[in-house]
Amino acid sequence: MKNLNFKNKNILITGADGFIGSHLVEKLSQHNCNITAMAMYNSFNYWGWLDNIDKTTRNNINIISGDIRDYKFVKKAIHNSDIVFHLASLIAIPYSYHSPNSYVQTNIQGTLNVLEASLDANIEKIIHTSTSEVYGDTKKIPISELTPIISRSPYSATKIAADQLAYSYYSSFNLPVSIIRPFNTYGPRQSSRAIIPTIITQILSGNRKIKLGSLHPTRDFSYVEDTVDGFLKIGQSSKSIGEIINIGSGFEISIKDLCLMIQDITETDIKIISDHKRIRPKSGEVHRLKADNTKAKKILKWKPLYSGKNGLKKGLKETIEWFSNSENMSKYKTNIYNI
Repeated sequence: MKNLNFKNKNILITGADGFIGSHLVEKLSQHNCNITAMAMYNSFNYWGWLDNIDKTTRNNINIISGDIRDYKFVKKAIHNSDIVFHLASLIAIPYSYHSPNSYVQTNIQGTLNVLEASLDANIEKIIHTSTSEVYGDTKKIPISELTPIISRSPYSATKIAADQLAYSYYSSFNLPVSIIRPFNTYGPRQSSRAIIPTIITQILSGNRKIKLGSLHPTRDFSYVEDTVDGFLKIGQSSKSIGEIINIGSGFEISIKDLCLMIQDITETDIKIISDHKRIRPKSGEVHRLKADNTKAKKILKWKPLYSGKNGLKKGLKETIEWFSNSENMSKYKTNIYNI
């Protein structure tokens, strides 16, 4: 089977109004394809981060508003698609403790809707988005795709279920599914519920007492350009069908050291405070995440451009620069803890 070419293809992106989705829209728009970007319906006619992408790009794509949980809407959206990038998901871990049912409906039922509609439409490829959180608190580092999965939060439980559904449609119905498993992506436009925007927005707002959760866990942070490049490569690769592929930098850093790195870049003097409201349940904490990206390099010919400590520092500088723009910062409520 030949690799896919995006040119002139009809491509649907669910969750296009989100952080990674909006960046994916921008990159795909350079491939001369026909993009339909799915945004969550609301009465304000608000398209999330799609409102902030280049105006020319936005005018050249088809934006539709609806709900991933509504099969009728999803089926109509996918009907004439060749390729589907499925990113729509509820992703905040703390909020999943608060409202687990909404995660079941969105992440599991929503994914089932996409799979059923894709099967009916006879699409060429579907790329389903997983998460490194499915690995739980594994002792085996770095983490390969063969590492056992175990849930540490309602969020990760629903993502495990969605992943298994996606794979079952490949194995049961021969649906051309690829599963991309990004580790912690960061960059411009990320929600303040994530750790890096949480630190940056507090510092840039003038706070010197930075409220965080647990400081000892380590994470593998991937700059959004690297993650999006992974999406593009897995979307084009015929060898990725029926595969689960990690996308991560392969470099881990503790939350405390990450905060100190941002302090150094911003040239500020801060005090880190561990806020109990931001700490996960003890048995639900994931202490280490570090990707084994060997499979991505082998199958996709993908490798992170922002790698190692220097790559992380470069990505953080670009992220801080974006947040330093007052127009961008105005979109964040830095005085409110966003669960």
